[in-house]
Amino acid sequence: MTPDSVRPKNSRSPGRRPGGPDTRGEILKAARESFAGRGFTATSIRAVAREAGVDAALVHHYFDSKDELFIESMALPIDPRQVAAAILDGPRDELGRRIVTVFLGVWESPDGQQRMKAILRSVVTSDEVARLMREGITKMIIDPVAKMIDAPDAKLRVTLVASHLIGMALCRYLVELEPLASASPAALITQMAPALQTYLTN
Repeated sequence: MTPDSVRPKNSRSPGRRPGGPDTRGEILKAARESFAGRGFTATSIRAVAREAGVDAALVHHYFDSKDELFIESMALPIDPRQVAAAILDGPRDELGRRIVTVFLGVWESPDGQQRMKAILRSVVTSDEVARLMREGITKMIIDPVAKMIDAPDAKLRVTLVASHLIGMALCRYLVELEPLASASPAALITQMAPALQTYLTN
């Protein structure tokens, strides 16, 4: 990405203003409003550009895709597409271990944990945030992992894994239920990986 002061070439069209000092922030604000009002699926780059009062080419100047715009506007601590790539990179019979390892890796970093706590609290208290996360995470993580499993009930299996992970995160990081809260990540990986693998391949 380039600084906000750099304007994209040939992006100006009649009725649309060029990039300014806070153009990127205004695009993100419009994106958050659009995602909240329409949901992930119905939101488009053109709709966000229209609400921000800029040309769609300027949105593409700052954000490569709608996925990236979603990630930035929701202030996610990780890129779900990278999470999916890390999960899928390896043998099928170690899928459960990779999933819980990647998940804990996000939560155990100080910045990641703070932001994930905020997201989890928002998800359980706001229908709009829950809908956004459901649509976005389904497209970027659940669907790709389900394709790897290649079973008639693959999506159910993956969402069972998601329910297990979210329940663990809620009890460990928000409720701080002991001894789960003080267990080491290595111990959790050892205990949880076989259970997740059972959901996925048994």
